[in-house]
Amino acid sequence: MGTSLAGRVALVAGATRGAGRGIAVQLGAAGATVYVTGRTSGTQRSEMNRPETIEETAALVDEAGGHGIPVRVDHLVPSEVRALVTRIRRDQGHLHVLVNDIWGAEIEWGRPVWESSLETGLHTLRLAVDTHAITCHYALPLLIEQPGGLVVEVTDGTDEYNATHYRVSFFYDLAKASVSRMAFALAHELEPHGATAVSLTPGWLRSEAMLEAHGVAEANWRDAIAHAPHFAISESPAFVGRAVAALAQDPAVARWNGQSLSSGQLARVYGFTDLDGSRPDAWRYVPEVQDAGRPADATGYR
Repeated sequence: MGTSLAGRVALVAGATRGAGRGIAVQLGAAGATVYVTGRTSGTQRSEMNRPETIEETAALVDEAGGHGIPVRVDHLVPSEVRALVTRIRRDQGHLHVLVNDIWGAEIEWGRPVWESSLETGLHTLRLAVDTHAITCHYALPLLIEQPGGLVVEVTDGTDEYNATHYRVSFFYDLAKASVSRMAFALAHELEPHGATAVSLTPGWLRSEAMLEAHGVAEANWRDAIAHAPHFAISESPAFVGRAVAALAQDPAVARWNGQSLSSGQLARVYGFTDLDGSRPDAWRYVPEVQDAGRPADATGYR
């Protein structure tokens, strides 16, 4: 790890829950001021109809030692994103870290494109791709005013894995590949300005929705292994959050420019752990154990 993030300003776009919340909190734990955005506030819910709010995330950032600032933003609406960046410029003068974790889309599992709902599929692409592009368009001019900026595009799966594996459905596969390619393109455009862009994937994430689906909480998540054996490799949102915090604190972060990274991979490099002290490496485990049809056993993978 390098220096702390005190005095640094981060925008975590899509920080209401899941990986975005974990990233915001861990940036706060390193001392950053974190703008926490999403569509669900204490007074209004998004179409996902989940109870988590941006205000809750901001409070967790404060508790961790940072300064959380919740701003309700629909990142599909350019005027709202422009107003957000104008506010950050006015109030902070700088933007050092941009994390695009915007998603909030319904997923159709295992359906070919001709059997999928076209309306749902195209909306998924808008929520997963257009939002990232709109946010980059407005936020990056502020980020590149000083060298050393970092952009993290959060996706699902490493480039190596996704290149040879079909991911869930046509629209999901396309969305995640597009986000990863965004990081590659941004790396080329940001490099002359001394900024770095990467794509980053968590492993099997114990998000609020995932824990709920398995009937467990973070405190007893291992109980789900009885009916979902490969859940043994899962990780908390804090793990990918610590990955982003490690990147943001690394004075030599430019070495990663344009690369596809995973939380497990970065844990080995930077030495951070998950909440339980382990280092789950899902993107080694999945092809070597789960996809290979071997019995679930996380030994040597966390």
